Amino acid sequence: MGKINVLSFAVANLIAAGEVVDRPSSVIKELLENSIDSGATSITVEIQNGGVTYMRVADNGCGIEPDDLPVAIRRHATSKIKEAEDLEGILTLGFRGEALAAIASVSDMRIISRPRGAQSGAMLEASGGNILRVSERAASEGTTVIVENLFANVPARRKFLKKDVTEAMAVSAVVEKIALSKPDISFKLIVDGNVKLETVGDGNVRNAIYSVFGKEFSSKLIPTELEVDGIGVKGFVGRPDNVRANRNYQNFFINGRYVKSRTACAALEQAYTSYIAPDKFPCCVLFLDINPATVDVNVHPAKLEVKFSNEKPVFEAIYYAVRNALEQNAERPNIAISERSARSDWAKTKVSEATLPIEDRRGQSLKARQIETELFKAPTPTTSPAPAVAPISAVSKPTVSEQKAAPQKEKFVTMTAEEYVREYVRGGMSDVQSAEKKPSPITSAPIREEKAETVIKKAEPPKASPDLAPTVGTAPREAVPETVAEPLSHRIVGEAFNSYVIVERGDTMLLIDKHAAHERIIFEELKAAMRSASPTSQMLMLPLEIMMTSEEIQTIEQYRKEIEATGFEFSAGRYSVSVSAIPEGIGTDAVSDMLVVMAERLRSGTGTADVTRDIVFEKALYQASCKAAIKAGREYATEHIKWIVDKLMAIPDITVCPHGRPVAMELSKKNLDRQFERT
Repeated sequence: MGKINVLSFAVANLIAAGEVVDRPSSVIKELLENSIDSGATSITVEIQNGGVTYMRVADNGCGIEPDDLPVAIRRHATSKIKEAEDLEGILTLGFRGEALAAIASVSDMRIISRPRGAQSGAMLEASGGNILRVSERAASEGTTVIVENLFANVPARRKFLKKDVTEAMAVSAVVEKIALSKPDISFKLIVDGNVKLETVGDGNVRNAIYSVFGKEFSSKLIPTELEVDGIGVKGFVGRPDNVRANRNYQNFFINGRYVKSRTACAALEQAYTSYIAPDKFPCCVLFLDINPATVDVNVHPAKLEVKFSNEKPVFEAIYYAVRNALEQNAERPNIAISERSARSDWAKTKVSEATLPIEDRRGQSLKARQIETELFKAPTPTTSPAPAVAPISAVSKPTVSEQKAAPQKEKFVTMTAEEYVREYVRGGMSDVQSAEKKPSPITSAPIREEKAETVIKKAEPPKASPDLAPTVGTAPREAVPETVAEPLSHRIVGEAFNSYVIVERGDTMLLIDKHAAHERIIFEELKAAMRSASPTSQMLMLPLEIMMTSEEIQTIEQYRKEIEATGFEFSAGRYSVSVSAIPEGIGTDAVSDMLVVMAERLRSGTGTADVTRDIVFEKALYQASCKAAIKAGREYATEHIKWIVDKLMAIPDITVCPHGRPVAMELSKKNLDRQFERT
């Protein structure tokens, strides 16, 4: 007797349901996608007990005709595609026709719907995949789907569900992702009677981000927009000080669908090289507009994974969009100070509740005011009067000889750079004044003058470029057009702990880490010099034999032209690759790892040959720039500090050192006035 069994329709439905529905969050995801495809502008999600006992998704979409309700919960029944050719240009979120059938087969379901313009609606009731009844029902325009007792008929699957709190968190995560993907739709999430999320639905992406992630996260984002080879990238990326220990805050949307993509993650993280610490992960909310014919979303029933016909243009579009946004970012982190007033703290400490029996019109007790008067009143003259303390503005300026006799640190703290030049430098133009016109004392190349112009004009959308960034260091200062706005004037106030330079600029005070700032300036000069020259190779006396797998060898053969353009020359064998020339500046000990990484990234679509080469070069420049930079805790000449500050002010997009540490922190006058109760 034969051993092959033909499964019943009910058993086949349960097996198929396991691919689409594995927990309440997957039910919510499928129902939300149907609501979005229906053209809804307002969607409400409600769950109880983590969604295990009750789930409701209501929308104001186009609705379902009464005759279509019984058909809607049949397998492979959908209104979104009809022919096989329709799969090549899918623009809707759902299309497989499996979601409602899978959900209905493992739960008790009610669908209440009223089409637009209809006088009344209808309700379908089903249990375990069997239709109980279809009846007429009063309803508002749109569709409401209620799912109860999930997996009641599949106890083996129900026992794998987590705690109600965990399942509710998973549902919240799904709703958050979909709310970000559709900022033009208003979403509301209700968990056990409490509203957990509500978006405006005004089409503003930043408002949706604010509703989902909060004020602090949304305030640390940089906008970006770029189109490369027909692939549009638009959205927000996190500033270098907005990083996380995992990838949970990386959000990619392809044609309005939330997806997980190795190519997108790799492009994002490689763009942040030299901007964040190696053990941190950047954040983003990025929307990719791609020709539907070049991306396959029909990889898995959950539709979270996608495949590209060519990963390289996708990688480059994301990489350059993020890199341009980072290089044009001129925002520095703020110094966080307490909102509590020092005076209020003093009053709480010195004045007890018992001393406040009578309140005056300012709300302060008379007793407290007496104590304050005693503490701050002028001293009574005695027979031996104490020397009066003159106000700061009345202190006489020391003579030149007195200032020269003082230590270097004292000179720097008490004088501005202009006063120093005026008082101490004799005869002709000073070294400090000429520093702006002469090459840097550290390197001879001018520093990113053209880049500074790009930052000032960053209102214009960035343009695609075959290079990693706009060419830098090639335009002299005189070549900058007169239309470029002049940077705000700044004044060096002093230096704290021989490490942090205090600079006043407009209504803002900057606290600059002199080592980090100098390190980044040197790093940018070295990187600019690297990019300005075409790749050159250094020939090896003896070829390097590198063992590689057959798959890796096939990859570097396929991309031979791109790899050789970076400076390599090689011949491939059966089990190894013989390298006869390597890029200039790369040590022989790094060649093996570099080729293997390059082959893996090219094969998986998570990198390109030139980007990988530049990242390797940049990492090699970290140590050189760190060793050449001035050290914290040591005293340096005032003109050297002034040169660093001037360069930093001329390049406002330098916000972090190559290791990802902040270069400068900001504190506004407004915040200081608030702390001292001046406002």
